[in-house]
Amino acid sequence: MKQILECVPNFSEGRDLEVIRQITEVIEKVAGIKLLNVDPGYATNRTVVTFAGAPEVVVEAAYLAIAKASELIDMRCHTGEHPRFGATDVCPLVPVSGITMEETVVFARALAKRVGEELQIPVYCYEQAAYEPKRQSLANCRSGEYEGLAGKLASSQWKPDFGPSTLNARSGAIAIGARNFLIAYNINLNTTSVRRANAIAFDVREAGRVMRSGDPVTGKIVNDENGDPVRIPGTLKKVRAIGWYIKEYKMAQISMNLTDIHATPVHVAFDEVCAKAAERGIRVTGSELIGVVPLQCMLDAGKYFLHKQQRSSGIPDEEIIEMAVRSMGLGELAPFDPQKRIIEYLLREEQKELLSDLSLRRLTQETASESPAPGGGSIAAAVGALGAALGSMVANLSCHKRGWEDQWKEFSDWAEKGKVAYNELLSLVDEDTKAFNRVMDAFGLPKESSAQKEARNQAIQQATLHAIEVPFQVMQNAADCMSLLEKMAVIGNPNSASDVAVGALCLRSAVSGACLNVKINAVELKDRSLVEGTLLSADLLEKETIRRCEEIQKLVLQTINSKS
Repeated sequence: MKQILECVPNFSEGRDLEVIRQITEVIEKVAGIKLLNVDPGYATNRTVVTFAGAPEVVVEAAYLAIAKASELIDMRCHTGEHPRFGATDVCPLVPVSGITMEETVVFARALAKRVGEELQIPVYCYEQAAYEPKRQSLANCRSGEYEGLAGKLASSQWKPDFGPSTLNARSGAIAIGARNFLIAYNINLNTTSVRRANAIAFDVREAGRVMRSGDPVTGKIVNDENGDPVRIPGTLKKVRAIGWYIKEYKMAQISMNLTDIHATPVHVAFDEVCAKAAERGIRVTGSELIGVVPLQCMLDAGKYFLHKQQRSSGIPDEEIIEMAVRSMGLGELAPFDPQKRIIEYLLREEQKELLSDLSLRRLTQETASESPAPGGGSIAAAVGALGAALGSMVANLSCHKRGWEDQWKEFSDWAEKGKVAYNELLSLVDEDTKAFNRVMDAFGLPKESSAQKEARNQAIQQATLHAIEVPFQVMQNAADCMSLLEKMAVIGNPNSASDVAVGALCLRSAVSGACLNVKINAVELKDRSLVEGTLLSADLLEKETIRRCEEIQKLVLQTINSKS
């Protein structure tokens, strides 16, 4: 999975749009960065910027933005409603996909070190990147704000993690950290009562409500032995929530911040609010996500609601996302376009049309053309993808068969395995053609001098090795998927027995076809010892796949004969 980080720096300028433009301009100039949102606030005199991309380019863009802000923003002249202590006040890195929190912390600390050393700005590492518990809290790091920063830096307890321990009067200090993805999420209610909306919010938010004696609203606050109010915790971890009335929509909402979507995913928050609202005679009518969300967030939600209906989740991502959108009413107030609201979709690189995106007719015509690619390797992968897709189809159909309700989860799991396999094989359709083109490019390198000849020969050998690895991956993926067809031949819907047989034959063809590509490309290698193990494995894999396919055909014929 492609690694994606989000960065959400907060700059202490929300009124001078030219300053904001210059800061965001240096971010956008970094190749591979997608600027997702710029949100200036006049009263707070603060701008929140959101961008994303691969970890290395995100860190580079963040550094350049912090450097530019230090040039343009003078904290000696700054006033605003929001707490702050630096020109770039806070800069969190947020893992989106393909990267762990532990890895994100490494990037955050590397950024903090560079900012401290090269820009001479005091840096405090906070949240998950903090070096000590008290610095996990942003509020602790920023306490005293800019005006109290000189005294804070002089304290041995608040020596910066990186950078000087003396005041940088112009730029102040900065908090750099790593935190979980935060989602702003509003849930719509069929009431105009803010009081009732707040009651639901207090039911669910982690902080809950203050305990009162007697009447829960007007009763006296109950204090503990230290004199602090006793609180009744809410039901959702890492959730902040309040109720409010939106005049534009003529309805009350529960406004929520989900500060850790691993602790409380969006779909869990939605269902819990539905339950608490129902207890108070109120109905949830829909919801709205503010800003962008990770793909996995929407897939998890869609699968959750599919499974509540005892339906298979081994279906295309587009259908899973649509289930999430409909189940949570995300389109009630405005259309929800996944292409504009899901981070991974926004970051997809523009590229020429892929073979795997062509219609069947166009792929066939492209294969039949005078061009040598796509060739047998790509077609083997495509045939394998069809075989895996047939396996998923049988699992999905079996999941919905009347009287088989107790087995729906098993069939759903098998369908998802097939989905993973056919997606991987579809990607190998294009990868095989890329591998072929890479070999052709290597043969086209100059060969005038001995150095050029040596470089050309090395490039040819490296490209050839890759052209062997790709069809071998096709073999492995197609062979692994044979277990799905074996299982469907035994427990699947007997009315789909012939589909199982065809799927197995497709996988067998994929394995045998890819095996031939492995062998023909190996001929071009000067050092055959590099692929001796691969060639031996390929032969064994092909023989085993043929054997398994023949067993499946026997099982399918038995099923068909038993129906006659």
